Amino acid sequence: MQSNHRLALVENKDADPQAQMREDIASVFEQVLGHPVQITDQTDIVEDLGMDSLGVMNFVMAIEDFYDISIPLDRIAQIQTVADLIHAVQDLRSGTPT
Repeated sequence: MQSNHRLALVENKDADPQAQMREDIASVFEQVLGHPVQITDQTDIVEDLGMDSLGVMNFVMAIEDFYDISIPLDRIAQIQTVADLIHAVQDLRSGTPT
């Protein structure tokens, strides 16, 4: 009896947790803005995405709901780029003080 063994390549989604967060954040942006967006770590949330203060607050609330966190106002003021947001979310989820 001959058995065929095939090797299956399984994508390790944990290999780059920041990539997954970027995808999740892009999805939240799309929900808030109402259209698809392309983002990178260097994307400036206000300048590049054309968000006004109300849009930013709606986005912050959506991110807080998505990740079940609360972002302090002083921390929000420090967030300019997508990379800043990723680091803030990671810190808040891990309990790292701001």
